[in-house]
Amino acid sequence: MKFKPSPSTLYVLGHPAAFAWRVVQGFRRNQGLLLAGAIAYYALLSLVPLLILSVLALSLLVDQAELLATLRRYLEWLVPSQSTALLADVSGFLQSGIGLGVVLLGTMLFFSSLAFSALEKAIAIIFPHRGCVKKRHAVVSVVLPYCFVLLLSLALLAVTFASASLQALALERVRLFGLEWTLSGVSGVLLYLLGLGMEVIVLTLLYLVIPVGRLRFFHALIGGFSAAVLWEVLRHLMVWYFTRLSKVSVVYGSLTTAVVVLFCMEIAATVWLLGAQVIAEYERLAAEGGDSGG
Repeated sequence: MKFKPSPSTLYVLGHPAAFAWRVVQGFRRNQGLLLAGAIAYYALLSLVPLLILSVLALSLLVDQAELLATLRRYLEWLVPSQSTALLADVSGFLQSGIGLGVVLLGTMLFFSSLAFSALEKAIAIIFPHRGCVKKRHAVVSVVLPYCFVLLLSLALLAVTFASASLQALALERVRLFGLEWTLSGVSGVLLYLLGLGMEVIVLTLLYLVIPVGRLRFFHALIGGFSAAVLWEVLRHLMVWYFTRLSKVSVVYGSLTTAVVVLFCMEIAATVWLLGAQVIAEYERLAAEGGDSGG
């Protein structure tokens, strides 16, 4: 069967600049930067408790040192140049010997859910037509953040096992035609691709689950991949800036970690919300054109 692009798809391909301007206008109309700031604030509050919960739970299955090494590697994807400082706080809590009581567990779960609640409220603003068509049950909204926390913990467990295997691969040597090569370069590439793949999957799941109503998986995947690629570019720029030019430690002193983490999370939230705005504008375009969204 011959594939025929929808009118909305043809419009986007034929008028990319006009569609991009439409997305920017929609993002400004929805006050996207303010929404990103709110998400970043709650994410900052929830990040360390979420890390502590994940490490405590997964330490029952994986060596804690190996788990922390994996976290340090992939936290650099979220908060460039600050993963060591964040994990120092996590390690300090773990070494303090404080028991995880009911009150402390409840507090950690509460703060860990704040960022996802902020995401849901921001998405409701970007996708107002979704709320008019179908309302999400209140119980689902309450349970959803904790399900996502569990999913992230399972993803961290899988990445830890995969990273250990790839690091073992780096120690292997291959002999061919009398020459010997190490596989450290191959292992490094695979570790990077593993992180990129997990980034795309997490972003895609957020696009699929958080908006109320059904979203085509292909649209969510395009949004997740686009956001991941844009974030990779911005992340490397931030690494270069913080290591070469930034004087933030001179200005903020002991607050440097909090300020840099907040800044990185606001940029990440802005990228993710822009991806959501692209999907929302495409849906509106499809509705205006009377097609099914391609």
